[in-house]
Amino acid sequence: MKINRLTALTSLACTSILSSQPALTIYNQNFAVVRDKVALDLKQGTNSAVYTGATLHLEPDSVVLRDPAGKVDLRILEQSYRADVLSQGLLLSLNEGKEIDFLTRNPDGRETTIRGKIIRSGYTPNASAAQRYGHEFYNSQTVYGNPQTGGSPIIEVNGQLRFSLPGEPLFPSVGDDTILKPTVSWQLASDSTTKLDAELSYVTGGMSWEAAYNLISPENGDTLDLVGWVSVDNQSGQTFEKAVLKLMAGDVNKIQPGEGGAVGYAGRSDMRLEAKQATEVTEKSFDEYHLYSLPNPTTLRNRETKQVEFLRATGVKAKTLYVYNGASIPWQNYRGWSEDNFREDRNFGTKSNPKVWVMKEFKNTRENGLGIPLPKGRTRFYKQDDADGRPEFTGENTIDHTPQGEDVRIYTGDAFDIVGSRTRTDYLLNNNQDQAEESFEIKLRNRKKTPVEVQVEEQLYRGLNWEIIQKSDDFEKADARNIRFRVTLKPDEERTVSYRVRYNWK
Repeated sequence: MKINRLTALTSLACTSILSSQPALTIYNQNFAVVRDKVALDLKQGTNSAVYTGATLHLEPDSVVLRDPAGKVDLRILEQSYRADVLSQGLLLSLNEGKEIDFLTRNPDGRETTIRGKIIRSGYTPNASAAQRYGHEFYNSQTVYGNPQTGGSPIIEVNGQLRFSLPGEPLFPSVGDDTILKPTVSWQLASDSTTKLDAELSYVTGGMSWEAAYNLISPENGDTLDLVGWVSVDNQSGQTFEKAVLKLMAGDVNKIQPGEGGAVGYAGRSDMRLEAKQATEVTEKSFDEYHLYSLPNPTTLRNRETKQVEFLRATGVKAKTLYVYNGASIPWQNYRGWSEDNFREDRNFGTKSNPKVWVMKEFKNTRENGLGIPLPKGRTRFYKQDDADGRPEFTGENTIDHTPQGEDVRIYTGDAFDIVGSRTRTDYLLNNNQDQAEESFEIKLRNRKKTPVEVQVEEQLYRGLNWEIIQKSDDFEKADARNIRFRVTLKPDEERTVSYRVRYNWK
């Protein structure tokens, strides 16, 4: 279907036609860059151009109109963006203080008109106010237009005020400057008569994408099959026909309206896709991020969410990890605490957590059937029931952006048949309060019919200067504050791990 999305008027009659294939680059953070080609027929002097294909969330100061060939110097004298499209609420607002007719229908089917004066319209500006001016402004406008907060229409009929419309409003004809779609208009200066295919680009809110992964493993075994999807969400107020679509993965720094804060950053990694891709989505390292390109143009309608399979890998080697972190610490209760507070509170960290975490871990390498940059997204795990061959859901979580070569470790739930307990058996603080000793006993019980290995994670949270002076098992130093015991349990076996730590604060 051919769509005419840009018209132009000039003192010498300039016609402009927008190309039928826009290009979109969509980011994870609820914004996108839109690009289109615009055929301009400029006359010498001042030309007026009107673009009616903009989104509701266009950022006006991001608009770029240029000659991609660099041969024509486009001079924009003036630019205007209007996003309040024609609606009943807008017309009520434009007629505040005026009298109009309201159509009513009687039960017998007869129609009558009532004359009323619009005292207040109760109109709320469109949602792009949040994009341009921040949520504080938009929320204030929403309050104004909310009937529950005093923002309902006020109509005067026969000297009495009504806090609702007395009927269907009948408006007078609108002016020539009324818009039916979000519109960008320009005043363009040209030194000569010329034709060119200009490139229009702008940043818009209301568009985002995210990845999702489905991982299926056999009931017994250490491999899994992985299918990756991308879901593209268009809430921009505009439909894009046969668009060339790219997806940018990574935490691009973007100032949020009304906040001024940075979103974050992502690392760079140069690599190529090795896993099979059903739709031949291509990927490349781009600046400090990763850019995914869909192979075929796609129509993305307003308020539509579209899924595309972008990754398929089979036989990925994975392993199940059981992790026990026995200290149940509500860290939100200790905000603002110093190391002295942790030192003096003898009860800190003594509450036990009985749950043993189940983790799935696999390597994102070419040798393991992957070796690709994995965009952040939700992961769902399924295990195939050997009895009927049907997959059963066994947990879900999310992963962050993961470069090639990194390990992927995902928490999927708590083990049913493996239980832990953690007890502090001794605490000694010397008189000068510059040294303390603390002892713990960790018990693990395996009620499964198969042997398991449990990683016991212990946090040495009272200080950085510590020493393990007694231990029942060997341990690994994970970092400056954490140690790890690896405990193997036979079926229906119970084991105890103990250690004593000495802290020095001299």
